[in-house]
Amino acid sequence: MDVAGEVKEWPVGQARTIGRRGTWRGEVASPLALRAPATREDRGRWSVVDVGEVVRWLQLNAPRGGPDEVSQLVARAAPRINASEIVIYLADYKQTLLVPLLGAGFDRDQLSIETTLAGRAFTSLDIQRAPDNPDRVWVPLLLGCERMGVLEIVSPAAADETMDGPAWEVAVNIAQILVNRRLYGDVVERMRRRMPMQVAAEIVWGLLPPLTFATDDLVVTAILEPCYDVGGDIFDYALNGDVLSVGLFDTCGHGIKASTLASLVVSAYRNARRCGLDLVDTAISIDRWVRSEHPNSFATGLLIELDRRTGHLSVINAGHPGAMLLRDGKAVRELPGPTVLPLGLGHLSSRRPRVHTENLHPGDRILAYTDGITDARSAQGEQFGLDRLVDFVNRALNDGLPSPETMRRLVRAVVGYQDDKLEDDATALFVEWRPPHLPLAHLRDLAGASGA
Repeated sequence: MDVAGEVKEWPVGQARTIGRRGTWRGEVASPLALRAPATREDRGRWSVVDVGEVVRWLQLNAPRGGPDEVSQLVARAAPRINASEIVIYLADYKQTLLVPLLGAGFDRDQLSIETTLAGRAFTSLDIQRAPDNPDRVWVPLLLGCERMGVLEIVSPAAADETMDGPAWEVAVNIAQILVNRRLYGDVVERMRRRMPMQVAAEIVWGLLPPLTFATDDLVVTAILEPCYDVGGDIFDYALNGDVLSVGLFDTCGHGIKASTLASLVVSAYRNARRCGLDLVDTAISIDRWVRSEHPNSFATGLLIELDRRTGHLSVINAGHPGAMLLRDGKAVRELPGPTVLPLGLGHLSSRRPRVHTENLHPGDRILAYTDGITDARSAQGEQFGLDRLVDFVNRALNDGLPSPETMRRLVRAVVGYQDDKLEDDATALFVEWRPPHLPLAHLRDLAGASGA
């Protein structure tokens, strides 16, 4: 008899689960876990559910199972919120598909991000409902502003918009559990991969920070392609006090050689930053490490610091394409080009790196990118180019898209422009600044629907 994951109705504090090998494991149950809705009418409402108790139940029981048991844990939480099913969908690396994290006995297919309600929840960061299927709701799966996927909740209360708040709270906690548990196994990584990842890409992805980070006054979001064979592009960021530091780098070459150089560059950048070096000395330190360990190589890079109190922006451009300044929904100008030689070639000049400064306006955005974006060529040999990049971003901003969705669509446009055959890594990064007197909308509403 297959009884894996079956929950027994034991007295409070003594509930048990039967493990895969027939062993008994302890699992603490709350009164909510054993309480049925009082009336038939209550079964279609979330108002009788103490969502705080459900969240505490999830947090208490998550450490008791492995990463591959998260979907089962979430499924067992469903009755506690008057739902029949809760299914986790994760975005694949290309961010074109939502892949079900199965293991709880549900049968689900992967879903297109471009053409489904689930995909719309992912791209818009809004809860989505199907008029012809009122018992089903799609909730963005977010950690802060990092888009992980969506949550499918099947419940007789799904059509009731008063469930939105509890649904968000449950989704945020499930996202936190996924982030915490995925470090101890490979199930999440395997589900997100639609093809084998090359070792060079494994090196780079293992070093990247989360693709999106947000506070009340800042958003940083980035994306890179090709996901499974990237080698030379890498980025990093950190917020220390009131200073946001961002580095975007493009190393020469391809494959393992490029990714090992990228690993050195980003590690040297982090080391200099964590040692408290200023922007100039950080550039000098990275340059010396590249020259020491890879004497026949170099990397271009943008080193950025933004004071989030004042909007004062400082930039060192080491042989990299110039970043774009975006204001009031359109590209204003390109920031000045290289202020120093590429990293690793500094010995060819006696000049210290020069810092370019700007005073940002509230709501300004900085778009940084690698040459794989603008140098992408169509089948007819025409470059994607800076003009096409600016036009795309202008239209995306005017459409009110969230910054992470703008990045996703930009890279998808570049990939499509080359018929899905990139000749070089393509990376784009957005920095958005809004001071406290112009707060960002709630992180789940970055699409601009609120009155920010």
